[in-house]
Amino acid sequence: MKKILIIGGAGFIGSNCAEYFHKKGWSVYIFDNLSRKGTQINLSRIQKKIRKFFRGDIKIFDSINNILKKLKPDVVIHAAGQVAVTTSIINPRYDFEDNLLGTFNILESLRINDLKSKLIYTSTNKVYGALENIPLKKNEYRYDFLNLKKGINEKSNLDFHSPYGCSKGAADQYVNDYSRIFKIDSYVLRQSCIYGQNQFGIEDQGWVAWFLIASLLNKKIKIYGDGKQVRDILFIEDLCELFYKISISKTDKIQDRIYNVGGGKKFSLSLLELVNYLKKRKKIKLNYSFSNSRKGDQKIYISDNSKITKKFKWKPSVKPYDGIDKLIEWIKLNKKTISKIF
Repeated sequence: MKKILIIGGAGFIGSNCAEYFHKKGWSVYIFDNLSRKGTQINLSRIQKKIRKFFRGDIKIFDSINNILKKLKPDVVIHAAGQVAVTTSIINPRYDFEDNLLGTFNILESLRINDLKSKLIYTSTNKVYGALENIPLKKNEYRYDFLNLKKGINEKSNLDFHSPYGCSKGAADQYVNDYSRIFKIDSYVLRQSCIYGQNQFGIEDQGWVAWFLIASLLNKKIKIYGDGKQVRDILFIEDLCELFYKISISKTDKIQDRIYNVGGGKKFSLSLLELVNYLKKRKKIKLNYSFSNSRKGDQKIYISDNSKITKKFKWKPSVKPYDGIDKLIEWIKLNKKTISKIF
């Protein structure tokens, strides 16, 4: 039976992956420091589906190294870290240590112990910066690229904005370089907006979940900018399927293991489009207001999935409004628990 260690396994992505790999018959181990809201709830949910839970902190080398060298997992999914731009500005050192030092510790453990584990690193589209030089057109409810047909591909220039962009971007490059230099079997996934059940979204991270939670709990929503900002959104089950396809794939000699991963152009959504869907189609009352745009915010980001689709024969299947309806139902079923967190 194959073993997988999910670092950040009690988080949104990690806990969903734990359930997915358990269903596939893998032995699932998770590592988490339980610092984020909702992780205790997620841990309770998946407790019977995992072999063992390790509480530790990737910022401390011995904490993760002792687990990795003893467990020798077939696959490691690294889904831990600090996730909010605003938090990184308030506390850059914490952001640096959690995202960059933590990732470096994982890589060093794999290297010095000569582990053959396959490493999947969850990076971010924020490594491309604000994308201010790409021509756009402004429509009634959204921005669109003027010339790009598919979206942003992996050849786009890197432009790290904010301490968060710097820490995630530097970690992204470390993972890729350890693959080249030390032959670590690693994959960098520059993810766009992931959403789905078991996501306790907040204003600074997980905007789709946050809009739904706030609207159903009658909380205020602040829209920064004109609301026409667009992201491609990817349902969590589609992401878990991709992780699984990578996990069972044969290792090749390709040195470039960086992939953009999102819903793609057909699965893109603006803030105003989501607001209109909730108001008109779902008859949900929203308490929202507009505020100034946030510095460095991308007016539009859509992933060009061509490279990842070709390599792993994968593409998203859950359409945005279908996924949103699933998330609404999860929130309604767990409203009492969610309200305690918020």
